[in-house]
Amino acid sequence: MTRPPTMVSRACATLLGTPARSADRLKASSRIAVYRTALHDGRHVIVKLYAPTARRNAFTEARAIRAAATAVPVPDVLGRGTMSDEGATALIMADLGTLTLGAAVQAGHIPRARALRDLGGLLARLHRAPVAPSIPRRPFFDTVASLTHHCPPDLLGEIAPALAVLADAPDSAPTVWCHGDLHFDNVVLAGSARTPHLVDFTDAAPGRRESDLAHAVVMTAAHSPWDRSALTGAYSLAWNDTRLAAWVVIHTVSSLIHAAPGTDHALWSSRLADLGRQTPHLFRPVPKKGTLR
Repeated sequence: MTRPPTMVSRACATLLGTPARSADRLKASSRIAVYRTALHDGRHVIVKLYAPTARRNAFTEARAIRAAATAVPVPDVLGRGTMSDEGATALIMADLGTLTLGAAVQAGHIPRARALRDLGGLLARLHRAPVAPSIPRRPFFDTVASLTHHCPPDLLGEIAPALAVLADAPDSAPTVWCHGDLHFDNVVLAGSARTPHLVDFTDAAPGRRESDLAHAVVMTAAHSPWDRSALTGAYSLAWNDTRLAAWVVIHTVSSLIHAAPGTDHALWSSRLADLGRQTPHLFRPVPKKGTLR
């Protein structure tokens, strides 16, 4: 580990009353940074820093973790607070270790099919966590606005049928706590029993079951019928298959438009083309050259 950044030191001293001895950066973006931190009292913790411009912050993530804790194993929240006059916030959690479900699959310790079933079961448990009526559901408009801002108009027109399916979802459809970014590396196998814990609730918010389940399908590349069956077969709650398929299209398009040029972009483009063949009713046919759309 290396010398902790000033903000990490400030967060540990302010929220835990213990100075940080060292820290390794695990993840960083323009708005969020995550550090594995050693404290002077011998403990190891995870420190997550949010810029003032972050869409969510330490308080909203801590709230989501507390709600999820009623249904699934999650890291303990040790402290949260505002770290600057500008509104930067920090969240400190227990360090569960470095063994993720993804690492176990990659090392061959856990078969992929079993990992998909484990993920589906964890997601079903999370979706049973109670959602307080005072917490608003993530509006579908946010998804459309994001796609409109980043997606080429011709691609947006091509997936119009999928968007229409989701826009027509009845208000009576269940609202659940959605993780928002569930994949193998956001499950940590902790303790001697290797108990699966869900981590990284940055994007967690109340939403629709099918959206979260579809995100897991997309981010685990469970597009083949047998992989999708392993994941969804372990998801013990009811869902609407048409809406699930539509969300798979939307999440795949979102991944495509944010993909790096080259191999990554080609991969997501290929997956979207496969979805067009599997669920043609969710796509508007692309006109041939010389014809009107």
